[in-house]
Amino acid sequence: MATLKLAVVPAKVLKNGRHKIRIAVSHKQDTRYIVQRYEIDNLNQFKDGQVVNRPDAGMVNSKLRTKLNDYQETLERIDPNIYTCSQLRDFLVKNTKIKQLTILEAANSHIEKLKKASTKEDYNRTKKYFIESCGNLPLEMITPDVIEEFDNYLRDQRGNNSTTRGIHLRQLKSFITPQIRKGVVKYQITPFYGVEVPETLERELDITVEEFKLIRDSDFKEKPLRVARDLFCLSYYLGGINLIDLLGIDFNKTDIVDYVREKSRYTKRGDKRISLTIQPEAKEIINRWKTHNGKLDFGYKYEYENFRRYITNNIKRLAKKLGINKRVVYYSARKSLVQHGFDLGISLEVLEYSIGQSVKKNRPIFNYVRIMRSHADAAMRTILDNLKNS
Repeated sequence: MATLKLAVVPAKVLKNGRHKIRIAVSHKQDTRYIVQRYEIDNLNQFKDGQVVNRPDAGMVNSKLRTKLNDYQETLERIDPNIYTCSQLRDFLVKNTKIKQLTILEAANSHIEKLKKASTKEDYNRTKKYFIESCGNLPLEMITPDVIEEFDNYLRDQRGNNSTTRGIHLRQLKSFITPQIRKGVVKYQITPFYGVEVPETLERELDITVEEFKLIRDSDFKEKPLRVARDLFCLSYYLGGINLIDLLGIDFNKTDIVDYVREKSRYTKRGDKRISLTIQPEAKEIINRWKTHNGKLDFGYKYEYENFRRYITNNIKRLAKKLGINKRVVYYSARKSLVQHGFDLGISLEVLEYSIGQSVKKNRPIFNYVRIMRSHADAAMRTILDNLKNS
């Protein structure tokens, strides 16, 4: 009886030390293999027919299981006994239809529905740049790491500013999203999960200490404005924490926030943790909105993206009502924190650690310095005390 299973052949190690995952075709006391495109770093990442010990294991296992099922369906339609194992393997490869939509096909499908020639030109440019940098990948192979690679290419190779990069990333997302809705591709982790699309460049995104104090001390009766105020201030008090990270923290557990940014969780530096002591100013706001499970709850049932837009709009309204004639968004809290700290003489290395920003490698002296939570806590205290004294 012919059987199929996922396997790794230890003897067939690649030159880079990695191993290809294969589908083993066992028949008449012989075994042949159908090589898959997925690789593991070492044998410890494969156990009992499954990929383990890596962040994308669930997604990879799901895709491999789908392929295994496709081959199994082909096998069940024939009498395998008339074939040798080698012949059976070749038959399965030739007669199993595994359709994988590529980014080129998805992009063309979207672009042909556009009406304006200039708009089509813009979207074609995004398609061209993505394929130049990452290749014509099947949609299922596009992960947050790939999106980050594309963003880096736009920034470093093409010299695009944040406005242009944001446009390209949003257009790329428009190629993929319809295929997700139609069920053509399924992700355990969607490509843009945790990815912050660069904001449009503005001359003023940070605010002054005085303007921050206006927001902090505002006392509007309208709940949306109070929620916007508290979230803006809480981001500032907690090292410029992103909204998606803030909403995921269990504040019952500790007096310290210790987390990995969603933006970098699935990147090569995804193990970089941010650890800060919760300052009294932050605790006051946390206690106002914290529920029994330790999470913040503002009484809204929106999905995250809708809630983020809701908060963004109300922060803008709040700033306008306070007479702050700048474009103020949630990100302004993070940017303002860094600017205020820098103005107080706090080193960029400590500020970068405090907000979870990657430390630039081209500063030789930093190779000899270890930034710890105590440094970040002292920096935060200096910045917050300045709000009282100024």
